[in-house]
Amino acid sequence: MKQGEPAKSAKSGKPAKAAAAAKSAKAAAAAKSAKAAAAAKPGKPAAAAKPGKPESHLAMVRRARRINRELAEIYPYAHPELDFRNPFELLVATVLSAQTTDLRVNQTTPALFAAYPTPEDMAAAVPEELEELIRPTGFFRAKARSLIGLSASIRDNFGGEVPGRLADLVTLPGVGRKTANVVLGNAFGVPGITVDTHFGRLVRRWKWTEQEDPEKVEAEIAAIFPKSEWTMLSHRVVFHGRRICHARKPACGACPIAPLCPSYGEGETDPEKARKLLKYEMGGQPGQRLSPPPDYPGRPAPPLGAG
Repeated sequence: MKQGEPAKSAKSGKPAKAAAAAKSAKAAAAAKSAKAAAAAKPGKPAAAAKPGKPESHLAMVRRARRINRELAEIYPYAHPELDFRNPFELLVATVLSAQTTDLRVNQTTPALFAAYPTPEDMAAAVPEELEELIRPTGFFRAKARSLIGLSASIRDNFGGEVPGRLADLVTLPGVGRKTANVVLGNAFGVPGITVDTHFGRLVRRWKWTEQEDPEKVEAEIAAIFPKSEWTMLSHRVVFHGRRICHARKPACGACPIAPLCPSYGEGETDPEKARKLLKYEMGGQPGQRLSPPPDYPGRPAPPLGAG
């Protein structure tokens, strides 16, 4: 099943068993998340950061892969934080997510997709009416032009179906490599690394790369990990960046991977103060999705206007 798509209903005669399994999975994920947030102890700088002894490339690769394994334990429920039910909805939501939060996009798209459920519908939209629906996401005029343009291209050039190849996706108006990788990885199961703001700053903070250009970052990180890990690695890193390893004040004292981090100490190292910096399910707050996956241990986000 593709991430973000609703789970299939249980087979006839087994609704109680399916519900119990979903409840058990969510409880297990919640327990693991709570354990990571509550039991995290102040870490120490990574051993590789000894004065006068630069970390070798091999040592960096080993440390990077260990961080990925640790993140998989901390965030077994990591997922794309945009609500979607099909490739077209994910594509549109990703375009809308530029310069705004996934939460704001998720609060905006229910009304948008109710009005324009298919590429054909959106291609025929009256620009001013579409702009009004997506106004909360910001830059609504430029985004409306992109949405109408990409919808028309999908209708005219791809038979009304979102293409499943990178080379095709990047021909669509408003779609770059990052957006294409999001769609490929989460709607088509094609591995890809998504270099957004969070991903880029964390991999530089962890000294996996010094590159600033997203495509160069993608290439260097892709060389460190097996292709099968690319999509989930992206989710885990972004999850960690949004919850613990913040841009301005990372919660170093509450970070479970602090012993592996060469930048430990850039943020708050006091455990109690650091725990107050945790966000979303790690901090007992609602998540960004109105319809999160069944195993997400936190609370759903509120609809637009509900707080």
